[in-house]
Amino acid sequence: MAVSGVREPDRPMGKRIDLSGVNTWYEDRGAGETVVLMHGGFTDSRDFGGNLDRLTSRFRCLFPERRGHGHTPDVEGPISGEIMATDTIRFIEQIIGGPVPLIGYSAGAMVALWTAARRPDLVSRLVLISGAFDADGMLFKPAAGVPMPPPLVTAYGEVSPDGVDHFPVVQAKIARAAAEDSGLTPNDLERITCPVLVVSADDDLVTLEHTITLYRSLPDAQLAIVPGSSHLLLHEKPEFCVNLVVEFMTRHPIPTLMPIRRAASHRPSF
Repeated sequence: MAVSGVREPDRPMGKRIDLSGVNTWYEDRGAGETVVLMHGGFTDSRDFGGNLDRLTSRFRCLFPERRGHGHTPDVEGPISGEIMATDTIRFIEQIIGGPVPLIGYSAGAMVALWTAARRPDLVSRLVLISGAFDADGMLFKPAAGVPMPPPLVTAYGEVSPDGVDHFPVVQAKIARAAAEDSGLTPNDLERITCPVLVVSADDDLVTLEHTITLYRSLPDAQLAIVPGSSHLLLHEKPEFCVNLVVEFMTRHPIPTLMPIRRAASHRPSF
């Protein structure tokens, strides 16, 4: 879940693709290597306005909006991590046709993880920002029937084809998934062998302990803790976050001089 008062007033026209009955809306911007950016829970691709949308100067960026989010209508049935990963797999297969970097924020990071765990052949790199691999790693979970921040509900109503009155339906579906889904396990994460950048705020909705478990469970991961930030770190420290992602996406890792965790793959140079 992400809440922000930072919104883009003018956005390019989006495209639509049918993903087995889900009339999915997405933006396609920029040129270069293709990257898929996955927004947070209850929100839409405007999460990346003024921060990671700057990647369009270097990459072809695809911004899909998941079922029941943004411009993409809700459909019958639940909204779970596994179901949204299935949608993402279909999106990658139909639009790209091969492995692609995924950048996920908040719930989008969870969906990116599910996608990589199920189809590692379709994910070449991962950036996971303020994401949990299991809802138990969050300090509080989405709940049905409780008031949500008015800016969040208003933003939903601005673009949802279902109308603002449908928001409680989506809220209930997401709350049910958070309460009932088993999530991923560290064993699931071990199957994700592509390079991964794990990013967290130092005062995040996801606990630092959970983030460290995520980092340690991934075979080829790097960890960044953004100081003086919260779950809205993309809006609080956009330049910092963009630089982290660009460096990870464009530069080869520098062998460390005194590896400990990575000692099996690197030898000290001193």
